[in-house]
Amino acid sequence: MINKGIVIKSTGSYYLVKKEDNSIINCRIRGKFRTKEYKNTNPVAVGDIVGFKVQKDENSGVITKIFDRKNCLIRKSTNLSRKFHIIASNIDYAFLIATLTEPVTYLMFTDRWLIACEKNNIEPVIIFNKIDLYDNELNKKLVSYIKIYSDIGYKCFPVSVKENKGIDKIKNIIKGKTIVISGNSGVGKSSLINLLEPKLKLKTAEISEYHKQGKHTTTFAEMFPVAGGYLIDTPGIKGFGLDEETKENTALYFPEMKKISHLCKFNNCTHTHEPDCAVKEAVNNREISPSRYNNYLNILAGEEDKYRQDKYT
Repeated sequence: MINKGIVIKSTGSYYLVKKEDNSIINCRIRGKFRTKEYKNTNPVAVGDIVGFKVQKDENSGVITKIFDRKNCLIRKSTNLSRKFHIIASNIDYAFLIATLTEPVTYLMFTDRWLIACEKNNIEPVIIFNKIDLYDNELNKKLVSYIKIYSDIGYKCFPVSVKENKGIDKIKNIIKGKTIVISGNSGVGKSSLINLLEPKLKLKTAEISEYHKQGKHTTTFAEMFPVAGGYLIDTPGIKGFGLDEETKENTALYFPEMKKISHLCKFNNCTHTHEPDCAVKEAVNNREISPSRYNNYLNILAGEEDKYRQDKYT
């Protein structure tokens, strides 16, 4: 008999699956899943709807089927790897927790993450955390960043998890939805979930005083019931790699470029060197953010590690 459930935790070797009666069963994947020609490092992800068979001991199961995904958030595993990691699947929103200090979330990381959301039809939300630490200079930068992304149409929220500021707006989005939370280590992903659902008591860590970077506390992706919806907490990541097909069609995933590209002289305009390019003209007129355009060029050029490009804002 095939049972059906949703994966709520993945460690790579086993999966916690919530059954239709809301009970939890520990599952593994059938050997054939591991030997198929998957381009992903993890064939099963948190959020997947799966079919499984209960083992004779009735305390464990074997996943035999993955049902079609509505969407999934994917990133390249490493700069040298050809494989990709599925962060989460079947999600309504993707939250990026970003910070302008301790640690710094660079705009190249943000733009790559937005591209992954655009490609996979996931609505992104950018949450700028730790506003309690911002001085006048950082507050000005925050205002400029929010303008860049809100002008494109992305939802942006400045919050302080530490001081419980701006959190109610986040709660309103979560209700009745399944949401994945991404970001660099130390930006406050688990802290936000703890604030929304204190009884979970997820492990958090202080920022390294020497490097001003976060420490990994979330080891595996896991889904939690929070604020009337579900949040998928994920391990912190440093980079967000893109596949070659995405890079070749990068302009399609920059909404502000896609919107006016039909005004370019050439139908196949790359917005780099061609004359009468509407995108380049918009950049010169500051109708398109120079930082966004610069990151677009770096992605086209195959620059994998240009995460410190904020000087163009």
